[in-house]
Amino acid sequence: MKTDSYLEKVLAAGHLAVTSECGPPRGATAASVQDKAKYLDGVVDAVNITDNQTAMVRMSSFAGSVLVRQQGMHPLLQMVTRDRNRLAMQADILGAYALGINTMLCLSGDHTKFGDHPMAMNVHDIDSIQLIQMVKTMRDEGKFQGGAEIKGAPKMFIGAAANPFADPFELRVMRLAKKIAAGADFIQTQCIFNIEKFERWMEGVRKMGLHKKCYILAGVTPMKSVGAARYMKNRVPGMDVPTELVERMGSVEKEKQPEEGIAICVETIERLKQVEGVAGFHIMAIDWEEKVEEIVKKAGLYPRPQVQ
Repeated sequence: MKTDSYLEKVLAAGHLAVTSECGPPRGATAASVQDKAKYLDGVVDAVNITDNQTAMVRMSSFAGSVLVRQQGMHPLLQMVTRDRNRLAMQADILGAYALGINTMLCLSGDHTKFGDHPMAMNVHDIDSIQLIQMVKTMRDEGKFQGGAEIKGAPKMFIGAAANPFADPFELRVMRLAKKIAAGADFIQTQCIFNIEKFERWMEGVRKMGLHKKCYILAGVTPMKSVGAARYMKNRVPGMDVPTELVERMGSVEKEKQPEEGIAICVETIERLKQVEGVAGFHIMAIDWEEKVEEIVKKAGLYPRPQVQ
C-alpha cells in the first residue's frame, strides 16, 4: 500500500473496483454537487470530480471534491495541466490532501478552443506525464518539483487516463507504458464501445506486463438515445462507436432507447470482466448519475466490498 486511498485498498484486496463521476455545476450552488453525489453513495468506491470538463467553466474540482468528502464519500480529484502552472498545481495538491483528499487523476485537458472561452490561453506549463512524475516525487521523495523539501508530503494515489482507440493505435500501449513509468498507480480508460479493439489493446498491455504494474479500470458509458450514439460516433474525437451499436439503439422505440443503452452498458461490463488485466470499471453516466446504481447492480458489482 502506497497510500490510505480507499480506492487503492479495494484494488489491493483483489476486488473489481467501481468508480463513477460527478460533473460540478456551472454555478456556485453546493447542492448541485451534493445531490448528484447522493446517487453514487454506497454504489461506487470513488467519485471523479471533473476539472472544467470540455473546457467549460465550472465549479472547481477541488471544491467539488471537498463537498463530496464532507458527505463521507471518497472523491477522486481531477487535475488538468491546461489551466494552471506547476506552482498552482502543487499548491492545490497540498491543500486537497490537507482536507482529506488522497486520490487524483492527472490529465492534459481539452483544448480551450472547444469550450466557452476559446480566447483563453492554454497553460500547459507541464504535460500530464510530467504532472504524474511531479505528484509521485511529492509523495515518495517529499520534494517539490523545484527540489525543495515538503514539510508533510501529500500521499496521493495517482491515476491517469488512457485512450485505446486514438490514432495511431500502434502507439497506444507505449503511451500507457510512459504514464506507468512516470508513476501512475491506476488508469481509467476512454469509453469502450468497440470491445474487440479494446481487447487487442489489452493484448499489447499484457505482452509488456503493464497490467501487473498498474490497475486498469475499463471505462463504460450508457447511451441515452440513438442521437447520443451518433454524436459520439461522429463528433467526439478519439471515440470508437461501432455502426452496429448505433443501429441497435435506433432499432428500438424512442422511449425504450435509454433502457437499451443501459442494457448495452451492462453487457459490455460482463464481457470485459473476462479480459485479463481489467481491475475494475469507470462508469461515465454523464448527467445520468441516477442510473449508476442500476448498472452496478445489473452487472453483478453490488454490494460493494467494505475494506479497512
